[in-house]
Amino acid sequence: MLRLLVTGAAGFIGSNFVRYALAHTDATLTLLDKLTYAGDRRNIEGLSKLRCTFVHGDICDAELVDQLVGQHDVTVHFAAESHNDNSLHDPEPFVQTNLVGTYRLLEAVRKYDTRFHHISTDEVFGDLDLDDPDRFTEATPYQPSSPYSATKAGADLLVRAWCRSFGIRATISNCSNNYGPYQHVEKFIPRQITNIIDGVRPRVYGQGSNVRDWIHVDDHSSAVLRVIEAGRVGETYLIGADGEVDNRTVVRLLLRLMGQSEDSYDLVADRPGHDLRYAIDASKLRTELGWSPAFADFQTGLAATVDWYRRNEEWWRPQKAAAEAKYAVTGQ
Repeated sequence: MLRLLVTGAAGFIGSNFVRYALAHTDATLTLLDKLTYAGDRRNIEGLSKLRCTFVHGDICDAELVDQLVGQHDVTVHFAAESHNDNSLHDPEPFVQTNLVGTYRLLEAVRKYDTRFHHISTDEVFGDLDLDDPDRFTEATPYQPSSPYSATKAGADLLVRAWCRSFGIRATISNCSNNYGPYQHVEKFIPRQITNIIDGVRPRVYGQGSNVRDWIHVDDHSSAVLRVIEAGRVGETYLIGADGEVDNRTVVRLLLRLMGQSEDSYDLVADRPGHDLRYAIDASKLRTELGWSPAFADFQTGLAATVDWYRRNEEWWRPQKAAAEAKYAVTGQ
């Protein structure tokens, strides 16, 4: 029986991966999370106590990390500071968690010779022009544009260096923008959904022409599990579901799904350094490992996500006021 250590397990993507792994494997899991504002114990409530153990702790804690890594077969590293706006306001937590925390894990993996999978983002590649036919591949040079993406790029490079210098058994995946259940309301899609529920007009940066490549979080989870099972050590795999949509179209689609006029939104001043377009070429993952997304149709996945937030107001309501207060400071 595989023993998985999952960092950032109470966050959005980590908690969904835990649920997916419980449903599709017989693994036992230790769920490590610092429980910052983005980590929520409620995300992992009701899980099997026979197969899951929760540990409240920090990946920067060398002693704790050493203890936990040594007890597991695979470390799946989701833990990260991940909000671009927050990184522009205060980069230090991003440096500590994304760089120092990853370093602590790598040293423990090196010591115990256990398998390591590092979760990263397509934002490390910078952005593409809106009319550029190209998409990101595993060979795309890194050009991060924010403190968040820069620290994730640095973490990726640490993993690669530890593979080459010390022979650790690691893989990396860079994924496009996730959406789905349990995503914090500060993020783009759940913020728009919850604003519409509250009768507040959605706000969109700039002209809303920025493009993101959306993937349902369950598809991300299935891809990560496939890489852990069959990925080649030392390799990087890009994860995407061919979900390129501009922000204005996402908002108009949400408004339509929720019974509102598609024009019921406002444009606000653009974010500094706002990347234009992300686009993932996941050919390597699909051809080499035989993976494909279950939510190939973005509208279907988005409708399911809207339904989840409508049915789970008690989950997101406590976050909402604080998130909107932070945005109000910047007029966004």
